[in-house]
Amino acid sequence: MPRSVNAVASRARRKKMMKYAKGYFGRKKNVWTVAKNQVEKSWLYAYRDRKSRKRAFRALWIARINAGVRQYDMNYSTFMGKLSASDITLNRKVLADLAMNHPQAFEAVVNKVKR
Repeated sequence: MPRSVNAVASRARRKKMMKYAKGYFGRKKNVWTVAKNQVEKSWLYAYRDRKSRKRAFRALWIARINAGVRQYDMNYSTFMGKLSASDITLNRKVLADLAMNHPQAFEAVVNKVKR
């Protein structure tokens, strides 16, 4: 009995993977084994960097808040401690935006926390 292989499904699988590799440089875009390895590696990088992007933005927000509160003779840690003690529930993203783009509103928050 002849050997039976599902060539349609195999080709579809390869085609799908090569579609993901579109735009890569050199053999990474058109040689099956190289493209497959690169696409899988790219997925690992994407997964890892979705996590690290959150860390990077949090660090950026903290730096901006710290720069904003230092104008009012405070540092970040005391500001955040007093902020939570005064029951103001603004997250770091909003506070950083206020510090950069709306200095009057940020000053009002700092003055409320200082009291």
